[in-house]
Amino acid sequence: MRNLQIPYRLELLPAVPAFHRRARKEKEFEEGQLVYYGPSPGYYGIGEVKSLIEGFVAVDFRGTGQFGVHEDMFKPEYLIPIPRSTMSIL
Repeated sequence: MRNLQIPYRLELLPAVPAFHRRARKEKEFEEGQLVYYGPSPGYYGIGEVKSLIEGFVAVDFRGTGQFGVHEDMFKPEYLIPIPRSTMSIL
């Protein structure tokens, strides 16, 4: 069993289910943008958008969440953008 130190206060990020109107809202993602997995922020942690490929968003989480995932692809409705102003409290 590994001892994972999560570098962010992920409990401060609100869970936003994929079917919620905030998640379905039209979002424009761009490379370098910080995002999190809306339904359960602690699972993946905070990631950086690496690329947009045919309706999917490739995100590098660098192992910041409970699952230790480094990279994964998501439909946009599963990702929530993190405003730069919010990063200082995380």
